[in-house]
Amino acid sequence: MTTTEADATAGAAHCAGTETEITDHDRGVHGYHKQKDEHLKRLRRIEGQIRGLQRMVDEDVYCIDILTQVSASTKALQSFALQLLEEHLRHCVADAAVKGGDEIDAKVEEATKAIARLLRT
Repeated sequence: MTTTEADATAGAAHCAGTETEITDHDRGVHGYHKQKDEHLKRLRRIEGQIRGLQRMVDEDVYCIDILTQVSASTKALQSFALQLLEEHLRHCVADAAVKGGDEIDAKVEEATKAIARLLRT
């Protein structure tokens, strides 16, 4: 469904007096959308850290110095993941909670599995 079709559907539902409201989430707008530029900037910085690791190995830098950089890169990725998870909870899970039904159960299960994956790292 295109954005125009979604808007038309939302308008028709509103005019018909139904309770269905089309949300940003229904239009394919994700929770990180408002911070997309910041996230991309952050990921580019992390990418630079990883390239730095490659350079360090190529230049035969001392092992402990490389491990220190690995730790910093790992923490940067974990921090990014937590921010993204928070935005998912505030946007996608909250949207499902408003709608209720099976959708909220599915979103909570999805978030729980994502948290479990983050804890395994």
